[in-house]
Parts: sequence; C-alpha cells; structure tokens
Amino acid sequence: MARSGASGEGGALLLVLDIGNTSITVGVYQGDRLIGPWRIGTRRERTSDEYGLLLRGFLAAEQIESAQIEGLAVSCVVPPVRAAISEMARRTFSTEPLFIDPGVRTGLPILTDNPQEVGADRIVNAVAAFARHGGPTVVVDFGTATTFDAISARGEYLGGVIAPGVGIAAEALFQHAAKLPRVEITRPRRVIGRNTVSSIQSGLLFGYAGLVNGIVKRMLVELAPGAEDTVKVIATGGHAATIAGECSILKAIEPDLTLDGLRRIWERNRSGPPH
Repeated sequence: MARSGASGEGGALLLVLDIGNTSITVGVYQGDRLIGPWRIGTRRERTSDEYGLLLRGFLAAEQIESAQIEGLAVSCVVPPVRAAISEMARRTFSTEPLFIDPGVRTGLPILTDNPQEVGADRIVNAVAAFARHGGPTVVVDFGTATTFDAISARGEYLGGVIAPGVGIAAEALFQHAAKLPRVEITRPRRVIGRNTVSSIQSGLLFGYAGLVNGIVKRMLVELAPGAEDTVKVIATGGHAATIAGECSILKAIEPDLTLDGLRRIWERNRSGPPH
C-alpha cells in the first residue's frame, strides 16, 4: 500500500531494504510513517551504481533528497548482493548500513539450536509481530519460500517451518512437466478446473491454503496447547494477499511487517554500536 510522501517536510529519514531471493522491497520511514514501499527484482550482478540510481529515482519521486537519509537498515538473505549495497550506502547516502546480523540488538531471544542460521528476514518479522501484537504469535511469510515462525508469550523466537513457496511450485511444474504452461498465481473461479491453466491455479492456490492451515494448526497445538485461539496468526510477504484470503487460520495480513521490523531494530541500535 502506498503512503504519502515527504515532500516539503524535510528532516532525517530512515531507508529500509528487505532483500529477498526474488525481490527487494524498499521503504522510507519518517518517524513511524512509511513512505513507499517499492519493489525491484533481485539481481545478483547489479552494481552499487545501479542500486544508487534506482533508489535515488524512488526518492526523487517523493521529492526526497539523498542528504535527508540518516540511516539504512537492511535485511539480506542473498549474500552476493551485500557488498554492492554496502558500497552504494557509503557512496550515495554517506552512511554505513545496519545489516541484521548476529550481534545486532533485536530484543528477541532466539531459542533455536543454532541462532546464527535463522534468516534475517524471519527475525525482523518476529520483532515487528511481537511489538505489534504481543505473543504468542505465528508469522506466515509468503515469499520465495513460505516460512512459519513462532514467537512465545515472553517474546522469544522459538523456531518454525520452511516450505517451498508457491512461486517455486508454479515454476517447477512449468520446468519439469513438458505440457504444462507457466501460469499467473491467481484465484480461479472454481476448484474443479475446466482447462489446464485453471487446474494448475486451483492446485497452487487451494493447495497452499490447505498447507498453511494444516501447518499452523499443528504449530498452535505446540505453542499454546488448550488455548490455541489466543495465538495471533499474521500473514506477510509478496503472495500473502493472494493466498491468505483462502486461509481461515490467518487473522491479519500485514504487507509491511518486515519493513516495520527493520525500523524497530534500527531504533534499538542507533544509540551505539551493535553488540
């Protein structure tokens, strides 16, 4: 959802980037107000100059000058992109980016076997979800992978589930079944398809809705046995709006959850170096 810009308002702003395997979501925060967001495709070969041009273009459309950017917070799950983003931040915005890495203050205890292997985007989502809703909470992120993350009533990250994303499933059918076409991921008019395209769309949409409902129900039993109705279940990610409407278990769709988490973590780290 687009927000109003910062035209004529001045002041320091925070630039946030959620770098996923398929796309990069960009936003600007003025306090807790989001300007944007914008999306670009993730391209590992893109240079720092190209990223600078793209971001300056987004900012210019909102009459924001580069000098107004006070900080840059980044969630990145694509390591080859990191160096170009770091160089771009220094050259374009004269700032060192805050990457969400181990050691960065998040306020979120991570109780998994190996906390360092948990994706930055999942931690950022959990921070925002707990800040907005408290716990226990489950976050379902419909991205390149469909991830499910559990946050306890005390604000601890407990772990989760990773499944292939709906986009991966659609591409796999196209790549590995000679007669099946690539299709748009959208809701068909009925479950029983009357042609190949609608049959694939039905399998993707309703199949993933069933997957989400089934996994989340099992998570709720472990997270809050006997009190499953007390758990908040939040959806986010690029395919959330398409699939979440078919998932009865989901209670809210929050497309900007990751960007909000980046803002919150940056605020916790701005007073001093991460530790």
